[in-house]
Amino acid sequence: MNTARRSRRLAATLLTAALAAGGLTVAAAPAAHAAASDLVAKLPISSFSALAVDSAHQRVYVADSNMGSYTNTGLIAVYDFSGERVTTLSTQRHVSGLALNADGSVLYVGGREGILRYDTATYTSLSAGTAGTDTCGRSLAFVGGRAYHTTPYANYTSECDATLTYLDNHQTDNTWQRTGWQDHGKLQLEAGPGDRLMMGQPLNAKAADPFLAVYDASGTTLVRTAGRRFADADGKGAQNLKDMAFSADGSKVAVADATAGTRLLNTADLSDAETGYPALPSGASASAVAFGGDGKYLARGASASGATPDLLLSPADPADTTAPLEFVFEGSLDGDRVAPRGLEWSADGSRLFAVTTNTAGNQYWLHIVQPPAVQYDSRFTGGLTHSQATAGEPLAVRGKLEFDGPAPAEPLKVTATRTDANGTHELGTATVKADGTFTVLDEPDLVGDATYTVSFLGDLTHRPATDVTHTVSVGKAASSIALTAPAEASMSTGVRITGTFAAQGKALPERAVLKVERADRLGTGTLSSVTVAADGTFTIDDLPRTRRETTYTVSWPGDDLHEGSTASATVRVTR
Repeated sequence: MNTARRSRRLAATLLTAALAAGGLTVAAAPAAHAAASDLVAKLPISSFSALAVDSAHQRVYVADSNMGSYTNTGLIAVYDFSGERVTTLSTQRHVSGLALNADGSVLYVGGREGILRYDTATYTSLSAGTAGTDTCGRSLAFVGGRAYHTTPYANYTSECDATLTYLDNHQTDNTWQRTGWQDHGKLQLEAGPGDRLMMGQPLNAKAADPFLAVYDASGTTLVRTAGRRFADADGKGAQNLKDMAFSADGSKVAVADATAGTRLLNTADLSDAETGYPALPSGASASAVAFGGDGKYLARGASASGATPDLLLSPADPADTTAPLEFVFEGSLDGDRVAPRGLEWSADGSRLFAVTTNTAGNQYWLHIVQPPAVQYDSRFTGGLTHSQATAGEPLAVRGKLEFDGPAPAEPLKVTATRTDANGTHELGTATVKADGTFTVLDEPDLVGDATYTVSFLGDLTHRPATDVTHTVSVGKAASSIALTAPAEASMSTGVRITGTFAAQGKALPERAVLKVERADRLGTGTLSSVTVAADGTFTIDDLPRTRRETTYTVSWPGDDLHEGSTASATVRVTR
């Protein structure tokens, strides 16, 4: 039994499990409820070309193209839904694409000289079909009652990325027929609901502006219904395709674009969907994408390093802002990133299968993730309270979040905004403590009413809470003047008064200029103003005009963010 700990940043509870199986590692993993888990199996492959999921028989097929040499033997590793390896299928020469027929009874495999077929109940080889010779790796898709496959050919593997590739289909008599569609590069295929077939062109030397196309495969002739290239008039914005997927209802297409991130398109015309998905975390490059079969979730795989997430599970509805469940794959127990085209779901959406690879791309892992089946309610209770609100000084807004269901493995976070006369300002996130309390820290910079709004967007375990708001009256910061004066002075030597000025809150844009007044038995008059030094000190020198009590008053009027202040000192003046 092998149990390992891994570095993960998760928005869910942790579950540690272990299963005894050859090459199977089960590690601390995310869980949105008590039954969720992430099982990990080390794959017996040194390259990866395709992933297929047979929900009817609960089997997962992973293909090893092994195309380094003409004589290499291909391999298909077969696993059940719990991560146990069931068998290994060795094939003639290399093996690339995989596709299952509609009921999952036949597995189609892209071989070098033909299309191999296997009975998925017995794993016995069925009669193979002919196909054009493939030296670069095929892509397969089963749609409209037949298997479609690509046929690239190059004299050298170094030419494969930009070689001319044909789209062919497999006939019922195990022959093949060319569809007439062709272009340069390792064209990728994806089957979708409603007898739709999608073909995407990766970026390559002979395709500076690669295409994406959707076809109607319901008839004997493949009919293109939508097509798009993405570069603008200056050649910028071309797609860098790594993977593509149809939504569960077929109305949307998601594209993993290594440059643009996740593109969400309308299937009908491949126009941009009105609402798209948030950008991947900074430093993550899109590598794979897959919609759950039940339409609930979208899985997005990425190539990322360090603590940047490599896999995100989000609601399939882009308008749902629930925070995603995030996985960071790092090291010999996980792999380092999600392999291109390395994501597939079970038909019911209960399991996500993810193939990860190391940085060198010569080791692979199969992750079996069970996303949460339920979500729990959350709510803010007791309203918000605040400390004294002064412009330019720290302000603490406190509240409490309650949630049902299990406690999360890592603290939940709330987001906050402040709205004042200058608009709405994002304040970032605040961590929710174990008792549900949180503190939002801010430094308001405007006098007047400020409304604080705190939100909990939810996660895959907890539904979002209704926002809570709180209005605060922000006052001016205080200022102060302190004077040090002699008790007695003479008219001949004069009076020297020293002082200090201080303003709390936001620093003044310029040094304060203080007004100085003198009051004696002859009346009151204004003396020259004094500018406060950088350290807050100032000095007043005066030659009194008469004997007896003389009072000096120093004042500052204040500004938009600070209250004014004043101080006085009385000196007995002699001759």
